[in-house]
Amino acid sequence: MLQTGPISAASQTDVTQEMAARLKTALTTHLEQVYAPDQRKKLRLFSATESAELLGVSGQFLRKGHSDGTLPEPEVISNGRRFYSGAELWKMRHLLEAGSRTVGKYVPGRREGDKLQVIQLMNFKGGSAKSTATIHLCHYLALAGYRVLAVDLDPQGSLTGFCGLQTELEFDGATIYDALRYDDPLPLRDVIVDTYFPGLDLAPARLILSEFETETAVNAGRGEAFFERLSRALDSVEDDYDVVIIDSPPALGFLTLTGLFAATSVLVPMTPSMLDLASTQQFVEMTSAYLGVIENTGVRLDHDFFSFLITRDDPSDIPSQQIVSLMRALFQDRVIPSTAVRSTAVADASMLKMSIYEVTRAEMTRSTYDRARHSMDAVGSDVAHLIQKAWGR
Repeated sequence: MLQTGPISAASQTDVTQEMAARLKTALTTHLEQVYAPDQRKKLRLFSATESAELLGVSGQFLRKGHSDGTLPEPEVISNGRRFYSGAELWKMRHLLEAGSRTVGKYVPGRREGDKLQVIQLMNFKGGSAKSTATIHLCHYLALAGYRVLAVDLDPQGSLTGFCGLQTELEFDGATIYDALRYDDPLPLRDVIVDTYFPGLDLAPARLILSEFETETAVNAGRGEAFFERLSRALDSVEDDYDVVIIDSPPALGFLTLTGLFAATSVLVPMTPSMLDLASTQQFVEMTSAYLGVIENTGVRLDHDFFSFLITRDDPSDIPSQQIVSLMRALFQDRVIPSTAVRSTAVADASMLKMSIYEVTRAEMTRSTYDRARHSMDAVGSDVAHLIQKAWGR
């Protein structure tokens, strides 16, 4: 039962415990209502028009494929209109690729000789929309045909929640901590879970992951270097994925550095404000110092790209646009060309731990949805271009 009313006078420990208990009850009640009865998220269906756009074909091409039998009919046909599940889109993409003369036209992932792309999103400034940017990038790439592994390195588990595992509802399965811990670690393959989103798997996190920071301090100088642990774990599943996306905690600690060493590329999300600019400057300066410490051990770090991603961008706000212009002048192609706009559509979706790809255009003002969707598509496309460039294409 949800408890309301004043908190009883007691010791500060009792007060904070009661506050935590009330918040947990409220969260649990909300999430049980959202995900009832089985508390598992499901991906919505996609219209024929949207499906054709995702596959990069015309509606006429899609209809012809169904009529001549080269593409299977979707399971859901309502009033003569076809609606496709994520799994059906994934299957059709691979069927189209098999019949295409152009390699990678429909399945743009790794080819022989391509290295696994590991992209870490990192910034120690809270409110940079890091986890929101991460889940949108994961969903965009999965819908585009990439095999994606999301790695949640944040003990708060925001990315884990976005992927459908609610730590507030007593999720107690294996997590990325179990693959990184010093005492009898599990193979990463035993930690990874599939998600409701075809093409996207998850190495989840929950609060126990914070123990890695303490354990690393205790085990300093023993065995392999701490920053190699995630990299070694990823080696065991390298052949299963095209891209790994890492959401790191808002701190420059051992977890973030572990991800930084494993990463082949880095994205630094930042909102265009003077406060965030100053914080990002300090963050990059500290990152440089820590990278120097790692390189002094004889390890050379070489990232395919180290770029800034402007988030919560408001094109109508003049001061913020001055910051955007400054960033582009200072770093040029190290700033992702597209920006993630500030949008009520994204904010509303995030309240339900969803990305803009999980809501339909009919659920909100169409112009608001279109603006948000276009923005996230553009960011995803820019990052996909950098991935392809890293593969020499």
